[in-house]
Amino acid sequence: MSKIKLLLLVFLSVQQIDLQAQSGRIPVEAENGMVASSHYLASEAGVEILEKGGNAIDASIATAFTLAVTLPSAGNIGGGGFLLYKPNADKATGFNFREKAPQKATKTMFLGEDGKVKDNSNHETTLSAGVPGTVAGLFQAHSKYGNLDWASLVQPAIDLAQNGFTVYPDLARFSEWVYDNKEGYSSTAAVFLNSSGEAYQTGDTIIQKDLAESLIRIRNHGANGFYSGKTAQLIHDFMKKTGGIISKSDLTGYDSEEVEPLVGTYRGNEIIGMPPPSSGGTAIIEMLNILENYDLHEYGLNSAQSIHYISEAMRLAFADRAQFLGDPQFNPEMPLDSLLSKSYASKLQSAIKEKTASISDSANFNKKHLQFESDETTHISVVDKEGNAVSLTYTLEHSYGNRIMVEGAGFLLNNEMGDFNAIPGLTNSEGRIGTEPNQIAPGKRMLSSMSPTIVAKNDKAYIVIGSPGGRTIINTVLQVILNVVDYDLDITKAIESPKFHHQWLPDLITFEEWGFSPDTIEILKSYGHETGTRSSQGRAMGIIIDPETGVYQGSADSRSYTGKAVGY
Repeated sequence: MSKIKLLLLVFLSVQQIDLQAQSGRIPVEAENGMVASSHYLASEAGVEILEKGGNAIDASIATAFTLAVTLPSAGNIGGGGFLLYKPNADKATGFNFREKAPQKATKTMFLGEDGKVKDNSNHETTLSAGVPGTVAGLFQAHSKYGNLDWASLVQPAIDLAQNGFTVYPDLARFSEWVYDNKEGYSSTAAVFLNSSGEAYQTGDTIIQKDLAESLIRIRNHGANGFYSGKTAQLIHDFMKKTGGIISKSDLTGYDSEEVEPLVGTYRGNEIIGMPPPSSGGTAIIEMLNILENYDLHEYGLNSAQSIHYISEAMRLAFADRAQFLGDPQFNPEMPLDSLLSKSYASKLQSAIKEKTASISDSANFNKKHLQFESDETTHISVVDKEGNAVSLTYTLEHSYGNRIMVEGAGFLLNNEMGDFNAIPGLTNSEGRIGTEPNQIAPGKRMLSSMSPTIVAKNDKAYIVIGSPGGRTIINTVLQVILNVVDYDLDITKAIESPKFHHQWLPDLITFEEWGFSPDTIEILKSYGHETGTRSSQGRAMGIIIDPETGVYQGSADSRSYTGKAVGY
């Protein structure tokens, strides 16, 4: 084949991906159901389940399993997350399937003799993997609230793993990385290199036979198809071979849990979020409580004054996150009632100065939490015909987790142990946090910034939203809510609008480099804010249910190359 023909073929393949993935910069509208996710094939699988009579829980499960095939950077059965469910005109509930530390885990397991993290072992080894929770959480949610049979929800993912799908640019780049590092990642190379041992190219078809077999066991046996039997044995054996510590007893002993969501209010809307070990629900409600005292609409979207007040609220909430939040099973005295109260927010707000930045000082920090988190997570928003809503965020932590494939099982391992505070007691101005609530302990769930959120109006779901982005998740979700409620943007404009981030430490506001006026940033500097830039923040997936017409409006963030909102 000539080079010209080859280039044309690749171009056409990319164009086909683009046409299928992106849905334009106006909301997708539908009347019966909507799914927004980071891969168009997953969104389509979810909508097909809705069309067959499945509910929002069913569609979110089918979407999630499909993402485990088509989005290996973040979709997973080797990771964990949170699912928030709001039945129409009924009480919301949540499912916590965050990973757990294995029983052999210790507080200082990643440290060398010098007291520092040894060779990035909390991110790049099988030792960095927490006990996966995704399959248990999805199965529990289906057992309690699903409508269609379990097998029908897993089958679309099996079909794609067996028959293949088109490789997109990010996956091709990962395949190139695997090729360059194949000697150290042989089990990963067995899946992400082609039959000739070469890297996949954009437009190729990738087939994942081992993953299909793992999914078939899950289809046939539910959660037991992952946590016992052949898959569990494969994980156990691979851990022993590579120095990891997850055992068969860790797998059989893993449990997801149904939990009561956190609920707050903002300008007459109900804000529903996940409780710890998700920190997102707590932080978002706390920030909204503070910001309710300001007329943000009057100040204007992304004005210096709006950004100042919002970033000050971010600073305060992230300081509290660091001091207090962790796994509630290991931190029973977390002051959630106080953190979520309007009176506490009023006290915090009273100390914010109109045109002067506060100072984040680790030296004055009450050492009573968090490590760096990756941007690579993924989110699913679903609303069904009855108005039931699901907001589901799950992750492998870093992009492609620790990049280590379980030999013979076809899925990548998470590196969520890196979300614990690896160096107990060390909190500094660079953002290293070592406080007690999130230090490693056997069976403990690591703190997370994942923030699946549902905003309700008159007890009906109004906004369904979430995003990847590590610690920026919290502030991305916050800004989408503010963009809709305070600045009257539709869901697409709310998601596409440029984002900024402050996380207490380090003490600076980072801006998406393309979206903010230099004059605005100069005004903020005059207030005393340190500023920086980032190329991109978040890949939000959202749905609005119009309270007057009942029409669903969905949007997939264009920052997600393969994302798509699909309705019917």
